[in-house]
Amino acid sequence: MKQNMLYMKKSFNVIMAVTIFFVLTGCVTQRDLEYMQARDKNIQVYTEAEMPDYKLKPNDELYIQFSSLDPAEASIFADARGQQSTATLDPYGAYLISYSIDKDGFLLLPVLGRIQVKDRTLSQVSSILTDSLSHILSQPMVKVKLVNRYISVLGYVARPGHYAYSQDKLSIYDALGLAGDITIYGNREEISLTRTENGKNIRKYIDLTSPDILGSEYYYLRPNDMIYVKPLRKRFWGMQEFPFAIVLSALSVTLLFYTVIKP
Repeated sequence: MKQNMLYMKKSFNVIMAVTIFFVLTGCVTQRDLEYMQARDKNIQVYTEAEMPDYKLKPNDELYIQFSSLDPAEASIFADARGQQSTATLDPYGAYLISYSIDKDGFLLLPVLGRIQVKDRTLSQVSSILTDSLSHILSQPMVKVKLVNRYISVLGYVARPGHYAYSQDKLSIYDALGLAGDITIYGNREEISLTRTENGKNIRKYIDLTSPDILGSEYYYLRPNDMIYVKPLRKRFWGMQEFPFAIVLSALSVTLLFYTVIKP
């Protein structure tokens, strides 16, 4: 009888210890939810992250607006695409008035014909077009904007999806803001960023809890970047999902046996 009692006491202690362990380790703490954590509360200065100029690729969509001191001269380039600003358009509408770069990296324009723009920046394309028009228009001015600015935010965020943006610089925090922020069970220490460079997909893991991200080359996103927020391991043993019913049932059975066997 004493051996049974000792066995039941040990079992009870083990179950209690396991329960306490999972409850304590399964809780998501405030520190798990904080961005850019730093022990030093003084003002910290970080060099602004560099943002290399975007180089155009096949299938990119460009909005191009031609203008001149003589509007009549510039009218030869005017069509539905050249008369409307992208500022008031949704992404689909902007796509309809854009010029596409073909698979060989050429842009087909009225009067000017095919122009190679692959691996060139927007400012370079603007300069090339301006120079090409110098013998046609009086002091030509060419405005070039990239239409297909999209990023994807997936995983443990409030609103996963494919998002369009118009600003020249979009930080990783801006992108997460578009998606409604990371949920309580998202892992802020291991954000996966996938980017295409020179025909290769590159994956980088980013720690958003470190303030060093402010000076990282991955702080600003590029068009077609994909962010994936992984779940915390605690997600599977979080307080909302923890199997309390099973544990309490086991405790009840243990107490029942202990009561019955107790002399």
